[in-house]
Amino acid sequence: MKIAVIGGTGYVGLTTAVCLASKGHLVFCVGRNEGKIAKIGMGFPVIYEDGLEMLLKDVLKRNKLMPTTDLKKAVRGSDVSFVCVGTPSREDGGIDLTHVENVSREIGRALIEEIDYHVVAVKSTVVPGTTEEVVIPILEKFSGKKAGVDFGVCMNPEFLREGHAIKDFLFPRDTGIVIGELDKRSGNPLFVIYREFDAEILRTNIRTAEMIKYARNSYLAKDVSFANEVANICQKFGIDYLTVKRGMEMDARIGKGRFLDAGAGFGGSCFPKDVRALMMKAKSEGVETSMLEATLRVNEAQPFKIVELTRQVVGGFKGKKIGVLGLAFKPGTDDVRDAASTKVVNALLREGAEIYAYDPKALNNAKKIFEDKIVYAEKAEEALNDADACIIVTEWTEFADPTLYSHMRGKVIIDGRRVLNPSTLPPGFTYNAIGFPKTVRT
Repeated sequence: MKIAVIGGTGYVGLTTAVCLASKGHLVFCVGRNEGKIAKIGMGFPVIYEDGLEMLLKDVLKRNKLMPTTDLKKAVRGSDVSFVCVGTPSREDGGIDLTHVENVSREIGRALIEEIDYHVVAVKSTVVPGTTEEVVIPILEKFSGKKAGVDFGVCMNPEFLREGHAIKDFLFPRDTGIVIGELDKRSGNPLFVIYREFDAEILRTNIRTAEMIKYARNSYLAKDVSFANEVANICQKFGIDYLTVKRGMEMDARIGKGRFLDAGAGFGGSCFPKDVRALMMKAKSEGVETSMLEATLRVNEAQPFKIVELTRQVVGGFKGKKIGVLGLAFKPGTDDVRDAASTKVVNALLREGAEIYAYDPKALNNAKKIFEDKIVYAEKAEEALNDADACIIVTEWTEFADPTLYSHMRGKVIIDGRRVLNPSTLPPGFTYNAIGFPKTVRT
């Protein structure tokens, strides 16, 4: 099948384009930035995602991926267009549909001269009602055609974890595939695309598909905030949260899951944004959102628990060198959007700390946020050399190596993600962590 992926330079768009191309489809990867499209065409992804570069080079070699800035040509040359543009938060927490609206206009214009039946599939995360009340009217206005008659419309939410996006897309058994369709004719091409995947496919209406995405993300975000609140209580009572977590996971009704890990809180481009957007949409309809509000309230405060743990050991931060390990919101990605590191670093800066930060993938994106306010280390050892304290914010596996910390001056480690085993540290270290029963001095 011939497919256009619009927004193909972003995390979701590029992953979608490359993975569909790897399945043998001819995919137009559409972006606005000529520089980014040129890099993709040379086999260099403009984002970091495990396994993406190798797969990108393969589909380019097989001529299955066509990077382009020509949206009209891509739409007219394809059977299905996936809309994968961003839906950031407005200042009030509601969803900003500017990119979705702009792309819908462009697709509508491209459909004017389209003879064959074309399906527009929204993959961007949008609140319930958006596709029917915003996207379809724009498509109809600018194409002069009728949805469900002249062209099809679907909502096909993505369930990709950054750092695991390639695997999640190609092997979606754990998440399933949801096709929200205006009618069966609209949904059939997507069903043809996905039927070879080893996963359950749910075909439903558009509005339900939009809600499923928000319900899932809000549920998982709730789990993270719940875990952090329990971990904070455990710490006060001198209880190790990891043991409590294992006890919880023994219950089949709860089961095992990464979202019960306690730490510095959730971040990224999905959970914070999506919970806020659903909350604002519900409130606009007069629906109470007590649980969503509590989820965000706990998460907003959680990064500062790490700062407080550090203060308890080192006292004031003024003039202290603090090594911060991890800037991405999670391992396996270079994404720093809404990362806990932002709150931690800014809090330390306000109190006069000198920040030396390291992340194996996210330094370039972090520089756009912190600019010259902090020192960017090329290696973890550089960030920790002569440091008064180290704060681990992202759980990159390399941070579990106890030898990294040998040249610290203060030998204080606050582990925001329970990466280290304190028993492996040499004598003289002070260690504490979220959900850890007490400060340990090795």
